[in-house]
Order: sequence, then C-alpha cells, then structure tokens
Amino acid sequence: MTNLALIRHGHTAWNRAGKIQGRTDIPLDTDARAHLSALRLPGPWDNAAIVSSPLKRAMETAELISGQSPIAIPQLIEMDWGKWEGLHGVDLRNDTGSGYSDIEEWTWGFCPPGGESLADLRDRLLPWVTGLTSDTVAVCHIGVMRVLLAIATGWDFTGAPPFRIKRDRLFVLDVSTKRWALDATPVRLVERQS
Repeated sequence: MTNLALIRHGHTAWNRAGKIQGRTDIPLDTDARAHLSALRLPGPWDNAAIVSSPLKRAMETAELISGQSPIAIPQLIEMDWGKWEGLHGVDLRNDTGSGYSDIEEWTWGFCPPGGESLADLRDRLLPWVTGLTSDTVAVCHIGVMRVLLAIATGWDFTGAPPFRIKRDRLFVLDVSTKRWALDATPVRLVERQS
C-alpha cells in the first residue's frame, strides 16, 4: 500500500489579505515561520519521503516541519489563476461580469481567464501520483489538494465539498489502487520538543 499525505503550506501576506496567489512566488510571513518552527511531522510520517511544490511558501513549510530539504516536484505547483492572480476573491465574486464563481459551482471545466482548468491540473498531477512507490508527504497548495481530494472522494466540484482543508494537518490518501481512498480523519502536526 502506498500512502500520500498532503499538507497545505503556511500563511503568506497574500493569504491573510484574501488575494489569489496561484503561481506568484510569495514567501511565508513571519508569523507562519514562527508557528511552523514549533511543529513537526508525527510518526510514521517523519520517516516518509518529503516533497514539495517548487514555490517558496511550500518549500519553506516542508523544511520547517520535516527538518530536511524537500525534493521540489514541478507537478505540485499551484494552479495557474491567469488574470485573476493577485486579485481579491471577494471582489471577483461581487463583480458579476468577472466569471468568478464559488467552488461549489466550478465543475472540472472551471478555468480562470488565461489560466489553467481543474481538468488540466488533474491531468498534470495524475502521472506523478500514480508513479509513487513509497509513502510520501507532499507540501503543496489548496488547489492541488482540492483536485487530489476530489479524485479520492468522487467529488466533481458541484455542491459542497466532502472535505474541509485546514492547515497543520496531513490529509492521507491511499493511492495504491485504481480507486483511491481518503482517511476520514486528518493527522495533525505535533509540537516540536525543545
């Protein structure tokens, strides 16, 4: 059995401001660094391979929680938000001409103007995941996590998602079969012993 544990990177200034980050390489903010420095991966995940999106916020999160340099995996980079990158989601939602909609209305064909569709993101991720041969922790982004969790749960981006992504938690997928499974309870990071 091969398990993939997904964890979202720590907060950035753009996260806190409600801006869409996408592939803009925004680093962790000072508070996130301090917070993550006090946490670590729990066993047995502390012995798993550690990989990351190549963006600074994910690479730094991976290093802080694992104590090692992660392997950068290009496929784990966040979804390309095109012309919406750097904008506030709330402003796009309030602009009826923007084309923006809530996640419950996206479907696999959702694609920001000039960006990447959810189906394209799925197609980018699948070969990497199906090629895994050992348990792996992947520090990545909410868009990547939504797509992989959607595959595991059968959610098609219509209606409310059957999961809620929170920070400081590992979302564990069994990816060893054609039908992936998501563990019901995310695994929390643990406090680092001083």
